[in-house]
Amino acid sequence: MNKPLRRIAIFCGILVLALLVRDNWIQYVQAEGLKTNKQNRRVAIAQYSQPRGNIIVDGRPITGSVATDGVDFKYKRTYKNGPMWAPVTGYASQAFGLTQLESIEDGTLTGNDDRMFFNRTVDMFTGKKPKGGDVITTLNAKAQEAAYKGLGKNKGAVAALDPRTGKVLALASTPSYDPSKFAGSSTDDADVWKGMSKDKEEPTLNRALRQTYPPGSTFKVLTAAAALENGKYTDIDAPTNSPLPWQLPLSSQPLRNEGNIPCKNATLRQALRFSCNTVFGKLGDDLGKEKMLEEAKKFGFNDEIFMPVRASASFYPEKMDRPGNALSSIGQFDTRATPLQMAMVAAGIANDGKLMKPYMVDSLRAPNLNTIDQTSPEQMSQPLSSENAGKLQDMMETVVKEGTGTNAQIPGATVGGKTGTAQHGVDNSENPYAWFISYAKTDEGSPVAVAVVVESSDTLRDDIAGGKLAAPIAKDVMKAVLASERDK
Repeated sequence: MNKPLRRIAIFCGILVLALLVRDNWIQYVQAEGLKTNKQNRRVAIAQYSQPRGNIIVDGRPITGSVATDGVDFKYKRTYKNGPMWAPVTGYASQAFGLTQLESIEDGTLTGNDDRMFFNRTVDMFTGKKPKGGDVITTLNAKAQEAAYKGLGKNKGAVAALDPRTGKVLALASTPSYDPSKFAGSSTDDADVWKGMSKDKEEPTLNRALRQTYPPGSTFKVLTAAAALENGKYTDIDAPTNSPLPWQLPLSSQPLRNEGNIPCKNATLRQALRFSCNTVFGKLGDDLGKEKMLEEAKKFGFNDEIFMPVRASASFYPEKMDRPGNALSSIGQFDTRATPLQMAMVAAGIANDGKLMKPYMVDSLRAPNLNTIDQTSPEQMSQPLSSENAGKLQDMMETVVKEGTGTNAQIPGATVGGKTGTAQHGVDNSENPYAWFISYAKTDEGSPVAVAVVVESSDTLRDDIAGGKLAAPIAKDVMKAVLASERDK
């Protein structure tokens, strides 16, 4: 081969090599980026080229698909009781994308999951129309309905768990939205989306998972757990070293209790029953920031939770002075918690000190009804011993029997709970948040733990209290779960 031909051959070889490198770079390195690029309509077109699989609750679909007249998008997502289930499903919109379970489990719902390769291959040879798989949730339809109806026109949220397994039983948030209203790509869908985006009430905010609030007095059960676990007190009916008045450390300002309640040297049981700020503020100060932070982290604070939908991290401050720690120990200062987090606190106590990892997808099912993935319960941590959990249960059950939580009593079941009214706004200038956390148990154990927060309502400020606003909602959710347990 002469010299000019050799040069041409080498040059052509370099071009072919460059083409192969570029092709592999696009297919393997840039593939995910191109697939998720907002300008890539092929992904959205593929998502709606066939009916999506369904999200299932109690054996019944809460989603569906309907044929459209569109050129690109052949099917559109539909929802049953959309506003009630939106905090669980999220939305699947031709124009505005996917969120929550619709997004996380998109591979299953479209049938594109690698675990469904065999199904797709069989369908290709048999000529059967492609179909998506199903997402089987852990949700309890009656509990969800009780939570959503209980919140009503109030702004707030409910989270309910099965303490024994970590299954999410209810997840409600109000005000809500109907994902069916903007599932398409028409002008009407766009108008609905614009209206929601401008709504100051933030209907698309999942308050059960993504909004953090000062937990107020509900946090006192965690402070009590820290005191028991660190041996500060062992007898819940023995007087505590709690003077009245008690001044915040490094301050001349006394920590005040609500009303004329017997808090001086109150026992742990009575302090929780009457919700004594002085007792639990001093407990937090006596324990110190590090021990309080350690116990909070055991319950899940300061970490995001994935179930598989992400829940924002609840927060116990790591950097603060002694007065800040004392106030944080009664659920104020910079302490923040999601309703899910406070349901986890109640669940860990109800489950004899064992905290199970929350999850809301029980299994994934292929179109041929074969299970392709099954979630197994998993222990997350051990925030307190079984003995100390029993003591804390006694304290919380006293709150419901003869304290601030009597509105949560359920005949035939033992209920433990804690009310909370958390300050809101500068110098508590706005209406406070009403909280209630609780669990119900029978001879078979505790099948449900609930956290309710009412962020705002039409109730007069002086009548806002966790026992009045939030406890009745929690009661109805627990009753629904208990009834389901009896029907099994």
